[in-house]
Amino acid sequence: MPELPEVETIRSGLAELLPGQRIAGVEVLLNKSLSAPESHITTHIAGAGVTDVRRRGKIMIVDLSSGYSLLVHLKMTGQLVFEAGGQQPAKPGTGTNEPHSCPNPTSETGDGRRVAGGHPTQSMAGDLPDKTTRVIFTFQDGSKLFFNDQRTFGWMKLVERSKVERDKCFMAMGVEPLGSQFEVCHLKSRLKHRKAAIKTLLLDQSHVAGLGNIYADEALHLAQVHPSREGQSLSDEEIERLHAAIIKVLGDSIQAGGTSFTSYVNANGITGDYLHNARVYRRQGEPCRACGTTIDKIKVGQRGTHICPNCQKLT
Repeated sequence: MPELPEVETIRSGLAELLPGQRIAGVEVLLNKSLSAPESHITTHIAGAGVTDVRRRGKIMIVDLSSGYSLLVHLKMTGQLVFEAGGQQPAKPGTGTNEPHSCPNPTSETGDGRRVAGGHPTQSMAGDLPDKTTRVIFTFQDGSKLFFNDQRTFGWMKLVERSKVERDKCFMAMGVEPLGSQFEVCHLKSRLKHRKAAIKTLLLDQSHVAGLGNIYADEALHLAQVHPSREGQSLSDEEIERLHAAIIKVLGDSIQAGGTSFTSYVNANGITGDYLHNARVYRRQGEPCRACGTTIDKIKVGQRGTHICPNCQKLT
C-alpha cells in the first residue's frame, strides 16, 4: 500500500497538472470505485474545475469548483494515471466567476506527458483504459485521468468540501508527521504507558498519519530501536531519536520520489528509487549499512519487519 511519501509524490505531480483543468465527463466502469450517486456525478463533478490537490495521511483530496472534493485512497493496487491532452491548463487564479468556474485552459499545445503513481504495474505505461481501469475523468482539453485498481480495494468518494475534515476516514486520524503539530511531546504522549510493540503503535494511523510498514522499519533502524519493544519501555532520548528519524526517512523518500512512483514522458519511465538506498527494508541477508551485521526479517504484530540485530537490540 502506498505510504505518505508515495502519496505525496503523486499529489505533487498531479498538483502541477490538474488545477485549472475542467472536467468534461466521468465514466464509472466499476460502481464501488467511486462512491457518489449518478446525480451527484452529473451535478458536482462533470462541468466542475479542479482547484487544488491536497493530502491527508495516505488520502488525496481533489478540490472542485463545485464546492465538493474527491477523496482518493489507492489502497493496495490503486493507480492514478494522467495523460495530457492537446492543451495545458491556465495557472490558477485566472478563471471566471461563473458557477463551477475554474481557470480556463490556454491554447498552448500540450506535450503528451503521462504521469502515473501508485502500485507499479504495466498499466502505468500501457494503453488505457485496460482491464484494471475503474474510473475515467475526461477534461475539456482532451486530457484524461485514469483510476486503475487491479484488486478493487481502492476507492474514490465525493464529499462536500466543508465536511471533508469531518468525514469518518479522517476523524480518528493522527497528526501529519511532516506538519508543525508533530512534536516530540506528541509522540511521547502516544507511546508512553503503552504495552504494545513500538512498531504496532507507529502503524496505528490514530497516532501518526501516513506511516506504514516501510518507513516504520526505516525510522526504527535509524533511531536504533528494536520494533518489538513496548512503547512504555522507550526512554525520552529514544523517543526524541525516533521523532527525528521519522521526519528524516519520510523527507528522504519524498526527495527520492518514493518507492513506487513512475513519471512517463513519451513512455520513458523514471522510477522512484528510495528502496535503492533503504537502510533495512527488503534487505534481509544483506549487510547493515551502519555496522555490517546481516539484516534479519522477523514478525512483529503479524507484519514482516526488517532489523539489524546489532543496531537494534531487544534488551
